[in-house]
Amino acid sequence: MKKPLFFLVLICTFFYSDCLFAQKNDKSAARIWMDVAIEIIKRDGLGPTVHARNLYHTAAAMYDAWVVYDGGPQTLFLGKSMGGYDIDFDFSDFPIPENIDSARNVTIHYAAFRILKGRFELYSSKNRTVDLLSFKFESLGFDERFRSVDYKSGSPAALGNYIAEQILEFGFQEPAGDLDNYSVSDYNPINETMRPNVPGNHNLQHFNRWQPLSVLEYIKQKGQDLTLEEWNFLLIREDEFLTPHWGQIVPFAMGEKQKNKFVRDGAEFIIYNDPGPPPYIGEESDPENSAAYKWNFSLVSVWGGHCDPTDSTMIDISPGSIGSTRGMLPTKYADYPKFYNLLDGGCVTAPQKLNPRTGKAYESNFVKRGDYVRVIAEYWVDGVNTASPPGHWLTTLNSVSDADGFKKRWQGKGEELDDLTWDIHAYLALTGAMHDAGISAWSIKAYYDYIRPISAIRWMADNGQCSDQALSNYNSQGIPLIKGKVEVVSKDDPLCGVNGENIGKIKLYSWKGPDSINDPRNDYAGAGWILAENWWPYQRYSFVTPPFAGYVSGHSTFSTAAADILTYITGDEYFPGGIRELTMKKNDFLQFEEGPSTDITLQWATYREAADETCLSRIWGGIHPPADDIQGRIVGEKVAADAIEFVNELLKGTKK
Repeated sequence: MKKPLFFLVLICTFFYSDCLFAQKNDKSAARIWMDVAIEIIKRDGLGPTVHARNLYHTAAAMYDAWVVYDGGPQTLFLGKSMGGYDIDFDFSDFPIPENIDSARNVTIHYAAFRILKGRFELYSSKNRTVDLLSFKFESLGFDERFRSVDYKSGSPAALGNYIAEQILEFGFQEPAGDLDNYSVSDYNPINETMRPNVPGNHNLQHFNRWQPLSVLEYIKQKGQDLTLEEWNFLLIREDEFLTPHWGQIVPFAMGEKQKNKFVRDGAEFIIYNDPGPPPYIGEESDPENSAAYKWNFSLVSVWGGHCDPTDSTMIDISPGSIGSTRGMLPTKYADYPKFYNLLDGGCVTAPQKLNPRTGKAYESNFVKRGDYVRVIAEYWVDGVNTASPPGHWLTTLNSVSDADGFKKRWQGKGEELDDLTWDIHAYLALTGAMHDAGISAWSIKAYYDYIRPISAIRWMADNGQCSDQALSNYNSQGIPLIKGKVEVVSKDDPLCGVNGENIGKIKLYSWKGPDSINDPRNDYAGAGWILAENWWPYQRYSFVTPPFAGYVSGHSTFSTAAADILTYITGDEYFPGGIRELTMKKNDFLQFEEGPSTDITLQWATYREAADETCLSRIWGGIHPPADDIQGRIVGEKVAADAIEFVNELLKGTKK
């Protein structure tokens, strides 16, 4: 069933049923608002950095609302100076009521609602989000008209309003751009905009730097309908670098130790968890670096050839075959070819021999590679009309919390926590890490300003090939030839053209692209030989590549950090029951094109396995080369470690 109405019904049903049964108290106050936050993010067109910050500030407001009534852990914002902004609060000024549980819930509800409404009423999506927030709030029995912030009166609602007001005011004095649609940067792209529907990439002048894309002309040419969110995103941000100023945002757990300052083109950049430069080509490079550049982007085109349901290759995607990469990531570009499988896809992993919960071996799960890679490319895309990467991992956290038999013990130790305490702790840790992952990744993206595969692959192919100096199309900055994957068009080739105009050009065996699809519900492009000048990533044609630089991968950073947080707070690297499964139905799940050709059940034993799959999905999807991926994972590990230490200091009351 691929009808927009179906998804509308699902969303409406969610809000109606949740509101209708709210008085049953089957969800904590924190869970109620985090669920709502995830849903309204799907109706908004802003990017992952913005929503990671919104989710973190919501979780922080709820955390402080919880701490006020506890007395042990430290507050995060209340009574603190954050980024130069002082938030007044004296615990002795707030009289603790007799019914603490009731008062705490009221404060949490008001704080979360005010944060979310305060942010989303500023966005162009407000007509699709704010009314739902208000409806939810009122359905819980609260009065939106109560706006007092006089918490000294002892009003729990006024305290909630005050907490939200102060965090929102703190946010306004940050250089985020809450009031300016987050477009406050003076960043200007160094390369001219590329139109993917026009062959080649002849205007690329700076081949190590990011290049904006423009697809509106192509969308009009195809005559396809887009959602309102997609249109708004394209009209506002089509060729604009999303939040390149994010390194200036106040982090959750990171500090001076993780921070560096660099200057490029006369401008200062703040970077957190600097991974060092990506592989360069040309004058800025050396032969080894140039070779790494070519290998990285060539691999992306080769893996694109796997996006074909007629591919007969079968692979086992069970935890017993795939497993995790924890502790196995390469640290040098020279080691990448040993880690990634250039021709067949995937990377080195450590398979899980036994399910630790059942003591039994994981059963094999053989599927078509062409179905699997397309499914994960779409499942993990987390673009417009989705919960975004931070929201995706919050949804995962919620599913873990709801799992049968799961015990809500912090770090898997001690007594089981009540639902509210667990949610408050877990949300702060995860959203704080997601916020810092966004700051780290985008600060790196902005400074290194690295090129995306669609730009690099077409540009290299425009130059020719770099493997055979005897051929007339040899160019040291051309693409490497790979038999059966990257070749030169000959005079007898079906791609040679009516008058032989394509002889000597580069051809790729890869996904054929959106021109091969008229009706995504019934057509698929498949893979085959195409002119390299016409290469597209396996993505929705209206969202060819995200509008910001590639290095490092945001998905790799977010997902690795999230997996490590989930491992830590649950005290277990495994999903409840030792496995998590999700089935995508035949010819129903894919939206870019028809498919999968049969039901596909994704399986992960550990949180890191799910994160690793996310990382690889971006390579198969044509969005990132390995260099973006590996360094993103490494940054994600660092972000999680800092967030874990910070949260524990807060909860123990020892944070200095």
